[in-house]
Amino acid sequence: MNTAKVRRSIHRIVNSYKAKLAQYEDEVFTQTPPADGWSYSEVYSHIFDASLLSLIALNDCISGKGENQPTHFAVKMILFMGAFPPAAKYKVPQRLASRVKKIAKTEALDFILEFETAFEQSFAKIADANPKVKTKHPRLGYLNAKQWLRFIEIHLKHHLKQLQRIEKSFQQSI
Repeated sequence: MNTAKVRRSIHRIVNSYKAKLAQYEDEVFTQTPPADGWSYSEVYSHIFDASLLSLIALNDCISGKGENQPTHFAVKMILFMGAFPPAAKYKVPQRLASRVKKIAKTEALDFILEFETAFEQSFAKIADANPKVKTKHPRLGYLNAKQWLRFIEIHLKHHLKQLQRIEKSFQQSI
């Protein structure tokens, strides 16, 4: 895996989140979309909270706080393809779903900036990580530091698509 390429991709995706955030009206940002589901606000709350938690797991791998466990073949395929299977509908694990909340646009931007800072600090150490040291993802099982990096990229892309679905929902209700 080319970690520099994944890093650039994550920066592009995060910049897309920032650009979209600037476009959303304050009152619409926290509004439940007509098609139901999460608001923009809840997506931002989830994705950047989950990304920060993923960085903690990645850092645990870097510091050797993990296990030598196999990564499932199906998960390796997801990481290789760079996307979750298209027909799959994933439900957020309950312990993460309970962390999702409606936040203001300023809080969302603060979350993004916190992630960017933590991401750069973690990325600087990723080359030192032992690929056999893995920590457990709640759905995907054991991932090493580079796999966590790739997961963060895939997860960010996945929820960017969710924002697009919310946008369509609001447009169709007009």
